[in-house]
Amino acid sequence: MNMQRQFDDILLGSIELFCLAGDTDSFTAAANAAGVTPAAVSRSISRLEKRLGVRLFVRSTRSIRLTEGGREYFEQCRTALHQLAEAERKVTGEQVQPSGTLRISAPTTYGHHRLLPMLPVFRERYPLIKVEAHISNRNIDMHEENFDVAIRFRTQPDSTMVARHLEDAQLVVVGSPHYLRRNAAPKTLAELEQHECIQFALPSSGRPIPWLFREDGHDKEMVLSGHYHCSEDVLAGVTLARAGAGLFQTYRFVAERELAEGQLVEVLQPFAGRSRPVSLIYPHGRMLPSRVRAFVDFMVEHSSLLVPPAETVGVKRRTRSRA
Repeated sequence: MNMQRQFDDILLGSIELFCLAGDTDSFTAAANAAGVTPAAVSRSISRLEKRLGVRLFVRSTRSIRLTEGGREYFEQCRTALHQLAEAERKVTGEQVQPSGTLRISAPTTYGHHRLLPMLPVFRERYPLIKVEAHISNRNIDMHEENFDVAIRFRTQPDSTMVARHLEDAQLVVVGSPHYLRRNAAPKTLAELEQHECIQFALPSSGRPIPWLFREDGHDKEMVLSGHYHCSEDVLAGVTLARAGAGLFQTYRFVAERELAEGQLVEVLQPFAGRSRPVSLIYPHGRMLPSRVRAFVDFMVEHSSLLVPPAETVGVKRRTRSRA
């Protein structure tokens, strides 16, 4: 029986670039990850679309997103590429395991509530990797300080970095039962002006972070005031709210235990729905150290377990600040 080739090297390369673009929602990020130009990624996608007779991406001047057909093709291609990588790993010898020291930077919120609980699972899979976790809200310089990966909120990487979307962290406004017994829970956004709103200042600017809401289908930002002003660590605001100091807007995953145990109560639920994107940042290039590639794949694999139901869209526009 004769077997004819269905896939040449160019087509396989185009599929790899397509999957990178689908992962990052960006031709530029895919190009950085692959070490090629955005124009080369665009040409590869066009070749695939011509071959399939299907439009894979909806393009605009500011963003791209997978079409319904593109999403189905992306899922199948990503699975196939993972299977090829696994087959190569097995045939070359399973004894070749990623090793060395992996240096990770993460903010306190994500570090304590997401990253650190996952690290034992990661090391069970890769026991030869030593992990150094830098948990701080200081903006580290990855090149100068020799970090392999960083987890950041609302960050646009420079041209030497790749950003892999992990999740959209939902925001929630909380207060303690004690505070809400003394102060009736707000029913409208305007009533926040009558409350003690605990403020958190961005480390980069010192300015309080606006609170984000969704009202009548429109996104809204509010700059509020209060007698409590925190900086450096968002968890300080949660501790103050738990102690009855006032209301505080934070990430739902940070407060979910206190909410479940009744130490905190969610307010203004009709105006919820806003979130901030969380990304994994690492240097682009074809020859990433195996320990870095292993960690990136592990985090992307587990990120689907972190996404709340009925929420979350793709990567949003980012700024350079962390919280």
